[in-house]
Amino acid sequence: MAKKVMIDCDVGVDDALALILAFQSPELAVEAVTGVNGNVPLDNVFTNIQKILSLIQPKKRPLIARGAAQPLKGHALYAHSVHGKTGLGEAKIDLKKGEEWWTLFTGPAHELITKTARQYPGELTLIAVGPLTNLALGLQNDLEGMKKLKGVVIMGGAIRAGGNVTPYAEFNIYVDPLAAKMVFESGLPITLVPLDATHQVFLTPRWMDEQVSPLHTPFSNFVIEATNYNIETHRFKNRENIFLHDPLAVGAVIDQTLVKTERFSLQVETKEGEYYGKISETEEGPKINVCLGVDVERFLKLFVSGLK
Repeated sequence: MAKKVMIDCDVGVDDALALILAFQSPELAVEAVTGVNGNVPLDNVFTNIQKILSLIQPKKRPLIARGAAQPLKGHALYAHSVHGKTGLGEAKIDLKKGEEWWTLFTGPAHELITKTARQYPGELTLIAVGPLTNLALGLQNDLEGMKKLKGVVIMGGAIRAGGNVTPYAEFNIYVDPLAAKMVFESGLPITLVPLDATHQVFLTPRWMDEQVSPLHTPFSNFVIEATNYNIETHRFKNRENIFLHDPLAVGAVIDQTLVKTERFSLQVETKEGEYYGKISETEEGPKINVCLGVDVERFLKLFVSGLK
C-alpha cells in the first residue's frame, strides 16, 4: 500500500524537485498539494504548482489549494536570488488551457489540510517544505482535524549547524517563526529535517554529468534548466553545488532508514533581533524527531531514480 501524503510548499527549485520525487515514487500516493508564501510570492507559488504538475502529468490528479500570502506576523521575505524571479530558475514550462493535471479546491490550504486529514484519519502524512503558516492556521482553526494526521515531516531549521539566512536561522523558519513555534509546541508527531541533514545531500557537477544529463527525460532536463547547470562548462551558475533540502524531506517519508534521528524538544526565537528564527534545544515541551544523519549515497540514488 502506498503511503498517503500531502505536500505544503512554497515552490522554488528544490520544492519542484521534491514534488517530482514524490509523484514519481510508487511508495507514495500524493492526495493534495498546497501553496504558501515563501521562496516567491503566493501567486508565483500557485502557478508553479500547476506548472510542475503539468510536467509530471500524474495519473491521479491531486487537489490543490492556495494558502497564506503573508506570515502570521511581520512582512513577507522572498528568495529570488536563489530561485530566480519566477521561482523555477531558468526552466520554462507553459500552462495549456484545457490540460489541467489537478483539481482545484476553492477553500484555503489549511482547510484542505484538515479536511484531507479527517478523510484519512491516522493515514495521512503532511510533508511541509515551506514556511509553516498554513500548518499554524490549521492548528488555530481545526486542532482536532490536525490531530488526525499520521505525522508531519518538516524541512526547516538549523539545530547544530549554521543558518542560511542569518548565522543562526534557516529560511523556512525565519519567514514565520511564530508559526513554527506553534507547530513545534502542538504535540503533533513531527519529524524535522533541518540544514544539519540537508547540507549533506547535494548535486555536484560530477553527479549532473554522470547521473542526470545522460537520462534525457523531461525531468532530468528540468533539473538542468532549473538549477542553471551548464553542460558545456560543467558548472552551476553562481554556485558550486545544489542542496536537495526539500527532496530529502520526501525521501525521509519514502524510506525512513535513509535518515538517522534523535528526539528532543525545540524552541523557536520569535523576538526580533540577532537570533530571530533561531531554533535551539530545550528541556521543556513536546519531543520531536530531528534528522541529523543521512545515508547520502542511497538518497542520491533514490533522487536520480525519480528522474527516469
